[in-house]
Amino acid sequence: MRRSLYDLAALIARIVLGVVLIAHGWQKLSDGGLDAAAAGFTSMGIPMARVAAAFSIVVEFGGGILLILGLLTPLVGLLIAVDMLGAFIFAHMRKGVFVSEGGFELVGALGSAALLLAAGGAGRISLDHLIFGRRRDRRRESENTPAYVPPIAAEPLPRISPATEQPQPPATAPPAPPVTEQPQPPATAPPAPSVAERPQPPATEQPPATAPPPGPRPEPPGAEPPPR
Repeated sequence: MRRSLYDLAALIARIVLGVVLIAHGWQKLSDGGLDAAAAGFTSMGIPMARVAAAFSIVVEFGGGILLILGLLTPLVGLLIAVDMLGAFIFAHMRKGVFVSEGGFELVGALGSAALLLAAGGAGRISLDHLIFGRRRDRRRESENTPAYVPPIAAEPLPRISPATEQPQPPATAPPAPPVTEQPQPPATAPPAPSVAERPQPPATEQPPATAPPPGPRPEPPGAEPPPR
């Protein structure tokens, strides 16, 4: 909203200021041209009167046209402010304020308006905006656009459980424990088997009975000896 108001105010100021300047520049040209303007500047004590007169005519007439069009407004506004400053110093500073008495009323107003346009620009209703403003806006948009940052490999985003709506941490495998050498138990002799479990020696065969040697067999006690 504020920018739109400035655009409208700048347009009105440019048109009014441009018309006044064109009228003053045309007055100098129609009243004898450059020679008459230079003679008048010499009578006012302005140094380099012919150069100053040519500068004044070009800035007032040509600058007024450029102001109405809104073309090169910062440069034109600065040149008009310099022209009005010279007129204030050499022609109107010692004559008071009112223009009817030759004061600086008019040149002060014109120079201040031109300086304001030089600082603030012609607004969007101008050739300046049509030619340079769009390019400047595109450059500003490109500068304000954040730089592209490529995605990097990272852990997956935590999933939200529908039951609790709480973010669940990403499932990650537990770290593997470090491999260490397990102590080996000392070698021990196997326990002795019990008596019941001990193996029994195989049964050995009894030696066969042998016949008694030949000869007289002993008599049992109380028996009679056999006859001879």
